[in-house]
This record gives sequence, structure tokens and C-alpha cells, in this order.
Amino acid sequence: MKMTRNDDFSVTEYPGGVLVIDSGFGREHMTACYMVEAETEVAFVEVGANSSTPRLMATLAQRGRAPEDVKYVIVTHVHLDHAGGAGSLMRELPNATFLVHPRGARHMAEPAKLEAGVRAVYGDQVYDELYGKLIPIAEERTQIMQEGDEVSLGSRTFSFIDTPGHAKHHFCVHDSQTNGWFTGDTFGLSYREFDTQNGAFILPTTTPVQFDPVALKESVGRLVANEPDWMYLTHYGRVGEVQRLAKKMIEGVDVFAGIGEQFKNDDSRTWKIESAIRDWLLVALRGHGVTLAEDRCIELLQNDITLNAQGIECWLDYQTR
Repeated sequence: MKMTRNDDFSVTEYPGGVLVIDSGFGREHMTACYMVEAETEVAFVEVGANSSTPRLMATLAQRGRAPEDVKYVIVTHVHLDHAGGAGSLMRELPNATFLVHPRGARHMAEPAKLEAGVRAVYGDQVYDELYGKLIPIAEERTQIMQEGDEVSLGSRTFSFIDTPGHAKHHFCVHDSQTNGWFTGDTFGLSYREFDTQNGAFILPTTTPVQFDPVALKESVGRLVANEPDWMYLTHYGRVGEVQRLAKKMIEGVDVFAGIGEQFKNDDSRTWKIESAIRDWLLVALRGHGVTLAEDRCIELLQNDITLNAQGIECWLDYQTR
């Protein structure tokens, strides 16, 4: 593994032609984009927001690649920290085809509804600061990837499976060359600040609005069924020890669902769900051997705690419809 700095952002090269590029979204080492190289062809998997596009293009150039070399731009789902910059990136890549889940394609072709939904969650000021204007992607440049579909990139094969649970418009992508999955948010979050002698720490992400604990656990099971060597997480980077982390992921999903059930009829459920998630995480981090100060742990995780609580509430509300 080789880490370099590209002006003011980091790029890490893993064996097998996979580079992780810090997208700059949120904070340093929070949201990853991947550049995959195979002979004369290149793919980007996950693209961050519009502000991430210059980083991806700079990395492409520093690798000695031309924009015309990029064959695919792939997003695991259309949440904007993964796909918000897809339109601006595609505009720079004349030969690229955009690969997307069937449920996400229309939102990328006509992003007005997607933008409105995110504005409703964050408000206009925060939305404009984080994402900017979404650029539509022409349907003729888009290829919808169904369950079991495959594409080639040089000598490697990307295989796609439907993985709901975090979002209904989510797929994961298997890379034949490294026997690894690009997991988006299906395999949770694992920030490198929490690595210890016990390995990586992982937690689920239940952000609004389609968290489904049963489906998510089934999707995790599908990912580990073919005994992969690696998981390429969007948040953040490559992790091994896949079977151990899968067990921890499923335990975490059960904990989060249980917290929701515990407070579903409570008048103060938002605050209580957030507090319960925070308390569980702090205990789990200490049990994992993390020695960072409590305030620092909360600083790194507060955004996820808030969004996870919102996602659990969406799940609770959906059950009562």
C-alpha cells in the first residue's frame, strides 16, 4: 500500500490497481472515491460531490491517464455524498458510461426531485454549501445494472448485485482481480481513526430514508458468501478481516433496530435514540481499544449519530403506515 499527497488531499494505492482518493466531503478521510486501473482502461467508483471532481481529474492526470481512458463512472447508490458529482465528472469524460442501480437512474437523469428531497433534510444553505447544482446525466450515456450483470474493465470483471437495506437503490460491485467488494454503505462505516491492534472498528449506517434492518443483514450475508478478501468502503477505505467485521455489522444493525423499538412510542424519542446510539458507540469503541478522548470520538461520529437516528425514525414511521 502506497500513500501519496496530491497537493492538499491524499491518494492511497492498494495492490491490484485500486486507488482510494479522499473526496474532501465532510472532512479528511471521511468519504472515499476509488479509481480502478486495468491496462489501458480506468473506472471511477463513487464520485463524491461536485467539489470532488477536480480531485478525481487531478489524480487521473497524475497517473498519466487521459480523460478519454475512463470507461466507467459507477455509483453504488444515489445519495449525494456518493453520486452528487457524477454529472460534473461525466462532463469531463467523453468516453465514459455511467453505471447505476435501476431505482437510481431516473434521479440522475432528472435530479430535481432528488435535490428537493435533500434540501428538505438539510435546508437550502447547507445544501448549497455541500452539494451545489446537480448536473443531469443523459440517458444515452447511462447503463442500468441489474442483479447479476457484469462488465469488463481490461482483464478484470465487475459483477453487480442488488443490496437493499441502507437504500433500495443500492448495489455493490465485486472486483474479480482483488476479490473485493465496493460496498457503498451496505457494509457500514469504518473510519481509520478508530483502527487499533484489534483491527478496524465498524458500525452500520442507517441514514434516511430507507433503512430496513432485515434487508440490510441479508445484503451483508450475500457480500460475505463468496469469501471476499477485501471490502472497499466509501466511509472509509479498504478493510480486511471480512468475516469478523460482517459479524460486528449484523450485531450493530440489531442494536440500532432495538434502540428504535425501545423508544418508538416515546415523546422524546429523537433525543433518546441519539443518546442511546452515542452511548453504545462509546462503549463499543473503548471495548475495541480506542484511546481517543471521548470528545474527539463524538466529533468524528456526531454527524453519523444524528443521521442514523433520523434513519431509524424513518424506519419506525414506515412501519406504522
